Amino acid sequence: MRESAAERHDRLLALVRERGTARVSDLAGLLGVSPVTARRDVETLAGKGLLDRVHGQVSWPRGQGVPGAQGTPGGLVLGLLAPSATYYFAEVIRGAHEAAARAGARLVLRISDYRPEEDRARAEGLIAAGAEGVLVAPGWRGPEDRLAYGDWPAKLPVPAVLLERRADPGTPLDGLDRVSSDHAHGVLLALRHLIGLGHATPLLVARGDSPTALAVRAGYAEALGALGLTEPRAVIDSVPAESDPEGFERAVRALYEAVVSGRASAALVHNDVDAIQIVQRLAELGVRVPEDLALIAYDDEVAALADIPLTAVAPPKRQVGRHATELLVERLTRPAAAAEEDWARRHLSLLPRLRVRASCGASGGLNDA
Repeated sequence: MRESAAERHDRLLALVRERGTARVSDLAGLLGVSPVTARRDVETLAGKGLLDRVHGQVSWPRGQGVPGAQGTPGGLVLGLLAPSATYYFAEVIRGAHEAAARAGARLVLRISDYRPEEDRARAEGLIAAGAEGVLVAPGWRGPEDRLAYGDWPAKLPVPAVLLERRADPGTPLDGLDRVSSDHAHGVLLALRHLIGLGHATPLLVARGDSPTALAVRAGYAEALGALGLTEPRAVIDSVPAESDPEGFERAVRALYEAVVSGRASAALVHNDVDAIQIVQRLAELGVRVPEDLALIAYDDEVAALADIPLTAVAPPKRQVGRHATELLVERLTRPAAAAEEDWARRHLSLLPRLRVRASCGASGGLNDA
């Protein structure tokens, strides 16, 4: 399977994190890509604040846990385990980094690359490296991963806060502090907006390979009920075009048939990348956005950069990282004599926002309804 840009970015970040500083030309050789590709990747990551770039070299940002670097004297050391350092989680990491810096703490980052079987060892490695508390986003892809690798964060010897992950009620993991986006609310915002524009029940086109995708699917069913829409609508299963072109084409064709048959005039698509590619393919088939199909994307990472800027649900990713870090710092700095009952565990849900652009056929702006 061809390596995706996100996977290559994670490898690049890992190389810089291990070395502290590296020449872009050396990274190209280590990654097995052209110097042009390496420079483009470095520019992308530097633009997101994940790397510092100066005169042909890149370095790990100060305060993000370069090996051998010293933390703030007397300050806390916090660990962060994330499944990726790009796309969705880049902003989560940035929010955590900013909050740690404000607290005078050092943040140490490790990436699991969506290998949940390695999560526990990586978290324990953070603790061995001096982390006094950890922020954990397990690398689950589906419910089976959560069942197989779900309890270990509750058994760590230091305080832990879950990031953008939820636990089954009654499980040990459900007793941890957590901060996550309320994706059901985000889906409701999108559907309510489309219906307010005069469309019948919107379709959902979504992946099933991540906790966010599964939460969006569950939120779709909840939103239909909340809006009083009883007409059944099957979710159109989507897959990444680069890894499964045939599966992606099936999803596009299913949406195309729904539009040309008059069964649908609006859709919510998870995620941004899939939405952009779907719009391009639909145009080739003669379906125009927004004239024939009003479309909203979910994630708002690159939605605004599409040829037709996409209206998108924007989960509060940066705020998730910030609030989770602040909660962990609070746990670690509470008075030793404080009674445990005065420090109740917290499950904090943050509400996404809807950013209205051209793809839904409405005037642009920010809708917080």
